[in-house]
Amino acid sequence: MKRIFVPVRSKRTFEEVSSQIKKLILKGVLQPGDKLPPEGALSEQFHVGRQTIREALRILELSGFISVQKGFGGGSIVRNNILKKTSGLLLDALQMEKIGVKEFTAARSLVEKGILEKAMENVTRKDVRDLQRNLERSKELIARGELATDVNIEFHSLLARASRNRIFVLFEGTINAIHLDLRRQRTRNFVVDQAAVRAHEQILDALMKRDRARGIRLLAKHISAVSKYYKGGEANFLARSGC
Repeated sequence: MKRIFVPVRSKRTFEEVSSQIKKLILKGVLQPGDKLPPEGALSEQFHVGRQTIREALRILELSGFISVQKGFGGGSIVRNNILKKTSGLLLDALQMEKIGVKEFTAARSLVEKGILEKAMENVTRKDVRDLQRNLERSKELIARGELATDVNIEFHSLLARASRNRIFVLFEGTINAIHLDLRRQRTRNFVVDQAAVRAHEQILDALMKRDRARGIRLLAKHISAVSKYYKGGEANFLARSGC
């Protein structure tokens, strides 16, 4: 087996082991889907015990760089779960600190306004088609009597992608994780989903026309309406959204 790791000799050897593996993943030497060598082979290459290897792999798993599969044919597989892990950690931190809807809404509003402004500059025809298909899927679900919450939330991810700013994409991923958690705390209903689709249609229309002022105004109204729903239920949502 080709040797790609070097022996480590520091006191906290498991950290150096995880650091070496992480650097190879970030450089692209190890790609998502690649399988790391077995514990025994890693132990031999790093010149450390198997327990050190297990601790290093555990760090990488918690960070979202790998997944460890048990049983026959299992092992450590390189993954790209960093965003998912980061979103989960931030969500946990928000819950522990008891961050309220007001603070979340204020932060979300600032980030998504920035996203929309950059999308106005960088949106492509493909982005528009993807957003239109998203709206079509939402409408189809609602027409079948199914909730479209997840698809509606995806609309905001597509907007972030249209911004051509990967930091915004990361931020929006975290916002969506929190958004989903807040939605699960309330009764999911068609009224909210239908209103979201209408708001998204208007926002997309403003985006296509590069009407920044109108787009920002519509987005702010939409986010405020959702915030009212979190705070006071459907009646508040309807009043705020103008439904």
